[in-house]
Amino acid sequence: MKAVQSSLTAKKMTAAQAIVTCMKLEEITNVFCVPGESYLPLLDALYDEESIEVIAARHEGGAAFMAEAYAKSTRKPSVVMATRGVGAANLSIGVHTAMQDSTPMVVLLGQVHSQFSGREGFQEVDLVHYFQPITKWAVEIRDANRTPELIQRAFRIAKTGRPGPVVVALPEDVLPAEAQMHIGPVSPRPSPAPSKKEIQQVAAMLSNAQRPLIIAGGGVKAAGAESLLSEFASRYQLPVAAAFRRHDVIDSRHPMYAGHLGLGIKPAIKQTVSEADVILALGTRLSEVTTQDYGLIRPDQKLVHIDIAYDTIGKVYAPDIGIVSDMKEALHSLLEIDISPVWQEWALKRHKANAEAGRLQVSEDDVINKYVIAQLAEKLPDALLTNDAGNFAGWMHQYFPFASPHSYVGPTSGAMGYGMPAALGAKLAFPEKTVVSLSGDGGFLMTAAELETAIRHQINIIAIVFNNKMYGTIRMHQEKHYPKKTIATDLGDVSFAKLAESMGATGHTVATRAEFSHALDEAIKSDVCSVIEVLTDPEQISVSATIADIRNKR
Repeated sequence: MKAVQSSLTAKKMTAAQAIVTCMKLEEITNVFCVPGESYLPLLDALYDEESIEVIAARHEGGAAFMAEAYAKSTRKPSVVMATRGVGAANLSIGVHTAMQDSTPMVVLLGQVHSQFSGREGFQEVDLVHYFQPITKWAVEIRDANRTPELIQRAFRIAKTGRPGPVVVALPEDVLPAEAQMHIGPVSPRPSPAPSKKEIQQVAAMLSNAQRPLIIAGGGVKAAGAESLLSEFASRYQLPVAAAFRRHDVIDSRHPMYAGHLGLGIKPAIKQTVSEADVILALGTRLSEVTTQDYGLIRPDQKLVHIDIAYDTIGKVYAPDIGIVSDMKEALHSLLEIDISPVWQEWALKRHKANAEAGRLQVSEDDVINKYVIAQLAEKLPDALLTNDAGNFAGWMHQYFPFASPHSYVGPTSGAMGYGMPAALGAKLAFPEKTVVSLSGDGGFLMTAAELETAIRHQINIIAIVFNNKMYGTIRMHQEKHYPKKTIATDLGDVSFAKLAESMGATGHTVATRAEFSHALDEAIKSDVCSVIEVLTDPEQISVSATIADIRNKR
């Protein structure tokens, strides 16, 4: 690699070719896009680079979701491309998702010719100002010879500190311009470690604790520190709660696993957090959902907050101890502390309480949603699951036993339309894994066109669609606040099986357990994408309530 970089230190090439050269140095092998005339020189440069495959999607939002999930799975920056204002606006949902999910992503956007800038040219948008609030950095390249500097900086910013998206706007006259390009080495990802004094402070606090609890988030996953977290929890008998949609941060069968801090939180896990006297927040921004509207942690509880981003610490709760550190480095240091746990009985009790509340046993009285999760756990225990936003995900959150790292990809941003295109990105990252997406009928149809992308690029996944003919989550809130006055939440009939078949995938429509079991078996054996439409009862609006239940509570 050093020889390659040295030979490229000063070489004449176009800005578009310099961008592709930087991608190659970053070991980018897949880029996602919807093509546009504003960045044709970049597409042409990619045509000449055999080591990078271009995945052309049907919609920029779908392309961005694929890229976000691909980066989340590989733990490396992904690249997504789109044309100026209109394409950029379409993919902004994926940029927002990457920001809230701390996912490294470099977004390359065509821009109007420099001579047209500020004249409200065709499809012109000030992309830097448009994206600044939802990115780590947004920049426009105005001089071709600065292309390597800014592109390499974009990758560096995307992957360092708290990862996130970076947007680079590319005026169409800059891309074909030639210049003497100076390309530097790829910067390694910094891994700051805690000081000895800070670790001693944590040890002292734990020595005085009676009921300590870990809340583990995406920073553990980003650092590849899942096994260290498991070892830390085992050695010191520390119960672990997973932050919102970070289920695979630890094996759910681990004797110290205490539950998932998500939507519709179980009373058992809420009690665990309430009883804790010391909370170790490891690699989590303590989001609104994780902290149950920022009300879960009390002032009388001691808080240790460790995160790689200094501005995350204290953003929600002022910590007693705040440490800026990579989570792998932090856990290595924490494994050296000398303390004698006195809380083992409490920790085991909290694990047991969570396990009993989420026990995956299906009775005749259970709805088909729970049976679907039971079948996935039985037949595909090592699958990687992705999900859309919606109440249907509650059954997965509560019951699926995530057992290994990289087994779950979900949007903490709550973006609809995410599940199926995310599965495509995850499958490209882990081609050897079985990847299953879970979606509601509302969200699935928002990005259903990406089924054709899957067929064209031979990215074989299993897509499960829970169809209750409504925007279920919004209907639930409607019933809570305005019972029986439903508006805009009912949806029409769609045959998702036929839709799948029209694009070259296999399609199944099921209404019973036996039908689903057979359809899943067929999907597992299929050599193309499969869509399983599960007809569900609209009355069962969530895991814990029916529409009648909600109305009767008023």
